[in-house]
Amino acid sequence: MATTAVAGLELLRLGAVGADGLPLAGLTVGGASLEEATGLVGYDELVVGGWDLDGSDLYKAAEQHGVLDLRQLQQAEPLLSTITPWPAAGDADFCRNVTGGNVVLAEGRRAQVDAVRADLRRFREEQQLDGLVLLNLASTERWPDPAAACLQTPEAFEAGLDADDRAITPSMVYAYAAITEGVGYANFTPSLSADVPALVQLAEQRGVPIAGKDGKTGQTMMKTVLAPAFRSRALTVEGWYSTNILGNRDGLALDDPASLESKLQTKAKVLDSILGYPVEDHVVRIDYYRPRGDQKEAWDAIDLVGFLGQRMQIKVDFQCRDSILAAPLAVEIVRLVDLAQQRGEGGVQRHLGWFFKAPITADGSTPEHALHRQESELMDWLAGGSVVVPGPR
Repeated sequence: MATTAVAGLELLRLGAVGADGLPLAGLTVGGASLEEATGLVGYDELVVGGWDLDGSDLYKAAEQHGVLDLRQLQQAEPLLSTITPWPAAGDADFCRNVTGGNVVLAEGRRAQVDAVRADLRRFREEQQLDGLVLLNLASTERWPDPAAACLQTPEAFEAGLDADDRAITPSMVYAYAAITEGVGYANFTPSLSADVPALVQLAEQRGVPIAGKDGKTGQTMMKTVLAPAFRSRALTVEGWYSTNILGNRDGLALDDPASLESKLQTKAKVLDSILGYPVEDHVVRIDYYRPRGDQKEAWDAIDLVGFLGQRMQIKVDFQCRDSILAAPLAVEIVRLVDLAQQRGEGGVQRHLGWFFKAPITADGSTPEHALHRQESELMDWLAGGSVVVPGPR
């Protein structure tokens, strides 16, 4: 997905593709473009770098992933072939099925943090950047114990880094490094990251914006559209069976039961929150099926009860492209976190919940999940009292 986002930005810059799939493209405020009215950075102003356990350049990665068609791959090659991932702070204990040799040479969590911070400083200086945002697009990690002592306060987290506490995950290493460098951070994965109390508090203390977690792209996005409609029409959801098949690298990561459990944690909580009651027969499955590659299929069978107790069914079969749905959201999240930094708004960015399955809340309260309400909150924040108008598509 990260490779698709980089390629997409380059194809946009070249004028080879339109802005389809980019939710904020073409919006206006008071007759001016969103960028002019708010200071939101333009797509062509974004510069990309990052880490990966696979050290192949992004052109080779794009060839392997098979998301871009041949013409797009050729057009993006001059840029993609020049971008090589930096050595990553990985840990096979947290993500067993996705490994590689491009690993940072650092002993322990504190040393990993120092290496990531050094990369951030170097990249900012080399590229002469006005702003910097770190977006976690790594594979899903298993969750540690959220109640671990080192995750409760910034002071305990510092001690945990020094003690190489195994409750601190690789994604937390990146989140902590970003926050301490004054770099906005967002988590597109289901992994526990900046949403632990220690890092939420640290982000608030440092005035650094954070957001996440788990990008809301396909099946869950559909749930957050359909469930409010059922509730508004007083249709009782008796059961909701959801299954997913995908064969890309994310699917491989989720083939590990520990990583899969992290994903199910975020997908399963949405429905009850929107409907206002528990759906006893809510089943969510994710299966790795290699032949599909990035061509994900999400299938839902919904059982409803209506007037006079009569039962009805709805079937939804979303045959989608995993990276094609996720990459434009990743791009928009980076632009919005940067805008929060420009505005001096640190801590949890609740208005970015529109993008996530499990949005962070500063006090740990239940977030809003209905897509239309999340969109209104985001647009209100963007416009600052003005009206955001959709542009032509």
